[in-house]
Amino acid sequence: MKLDAAIANNIWLAASVPEFLRFQRAATRVEATQRRLLSRYLLDNATTDFGRAHNFANIRCWEEFVERVPVRNYDEFAPWITKIAAGDGGVLTAEPVRLLEPSSGSSGAEKWVPYTTRLQTEFRRGVATWIAGLFLEMPALIAGRAYWSLTPPAQRDRTDASSIPIGFDQDSAYLGGLTQRLIGRTLAVPENLRLESDMEHFWRLTLLSLLKCRDLRLISAWHPTYVLLLLRFMRDNWTNLLDDLAAGLVTNTLRVRPDRLRHRELARLGPDNASAIWPELKLISCWADAHAAHFTPDLCAEFPGARLQAKGLIATEAFVTLPLAGFRPLAVRSHFLEFLDERDDIQPAWSLEEGATYTVVVTTGGGLYRYALRDQVQVTGFYKDLPSLRFLGKADNVADHFGEKLNEAFVASCLDHVFALCGLQPRFAMLALDGSDGPPAYTLYLEQPSPPPEELSVALEERLRRNPHYDLCVRLGQLHPVRVFLVGDNAYQTFTKTLVARGAQLGNIKPTPLSRRSDWSDYFTGPDGSDF
Repeated sequence: MKLDAAIANNIWLAASVPEFLRFQRAATRVEATQRRLLSRYLLDNATTDFGRAHNFANIRCWEEFVERVPVRNYDEFAPWITKIAAGDGGVLTAEPVRLLEPSSGSSGAEKWVPYTTRLQTEFRRGVATWIAGLFLEMPALIAGRAYWSLTPPAQRDRTDASSIPIGFDQDSAYLGGLTQRLIGRTLAVPENLRLESDMEHFWRLTLLSLLKCRDLRLISAWHPTYVLLLLRFMRDNWTNLLDDLAAGLVTNTLRVRPDRLRHRELARLGPDNASAIWPELKLISCWADAHAAHFTPDLCAEFPGARLQAKGLIATEAFVTLPLAGFRPLAVRSHFLEFLDERDDIQPAWSLEEGATYTVVVTTGGGLYRYALRDQVQVTGFYKDLPSLRFLGKADNVADHFGEKLNEAFVASCLDHVFALCGLQPRFAMLALDGSDGPPAYTLYLEQPSPPPEELSVALEERLRRNPHYDLCVRLGQLHPVRVFLVGDNAYQTFTKTLVARGAQLGNIKPTPLSRRSDWSDYFTGPDGSDF
């Protein structure tokens, strides 16, 4: 299997280098590359329902595109997507829609994202540039297998009224073609495991596959807590996992063959030293911006010999940035990208300024034109002429129960400040409204080894009240000052299980500094098992 993975990785590298070189050229021709992409979208889709409604045939440049086509959110695209689901062709794209991919965040209704062959090609361009840069920089990755975190299906009753397929059968099918086949030859964990809907079985089978994989070189997961959860499950179930490894295991989704040699090796090592269990691990790719940054020190401590690479900004709808040479430049050849500045003025990709903050607007081959992703980013530098972006948070994650208007980026900055002030590095931290025990007040749900200092709540309240809307709600008595609740172990696991039970997909769930839900006291308990 190790030889198969090395051959597949070498073929993948060879297939990716031409796109890598095209990206390098485009990085010095940002405006020309982006304008050419936009012109192709307009020309190819002029006769669609959307193209006729917005007179694509007579739009000659980006400036006219801005005048004719407004920035839209998903709800404003929903009527067009409903027509696609009903079987209508030529609605958003002249190219047929292959399927509608479900997408949702940690809260909110499910969205259906139209996927065309062109959109898959656009994703492949971004991945090819990333993989070629990665393999050229770290050739040792080529020789072993990789774990690409899987997305189990959401637990929901399907009542989808769609005449075209809903969702990809496998995560790698996002890319399709040769790339999908090559990835399949390098996997430490088979992709069909994503069909396992029982979360306990999912973790168990994932760990068994990983424990068998001594030549693991790369871990790619969305959030660092995903990997930390795997390690926690491994340690909590170590004896049973070793028994399964020795005897083998057969389920409806996966057959794990016995591996007594590996069983003896792991029994000798024990569960505490992850680096010894996977001695060839070279790289972990995951989110490391915004709230995810709080969890990367723990992950680095688990694998001191592996490099941590911060992922680019990728959504179901679009591939925005990619990691390359220490930067995260725009995926300039994937989609047409625009940005709303802090004055809500629109800026093209070739006009961004270092240090400035923007929200992302994308136009893609899937038929989303000037689609507001609502991701807030900051320009941290430039790769050649391409802006390099850092993700700050979701601009549309706003808690506004009484008019307080707390947004994710602001809350994240408040938490960063008070944690630094109090010398804290919590394992889990989330602010949410709660009114179950007395007057409504925001509660900071906090997991860390020891009780936080008393001044934490005072310092956090002071920072939050720099928001004039929140300050007014407190002064009027609509809200009481913030409080802190120390939760027991496994806070992220509780958070995840709660959202999965409500229909969220595991791959879409990430810890957030701010939740708009107000019922978390029903789920979190204290270190001694006490209720809120």
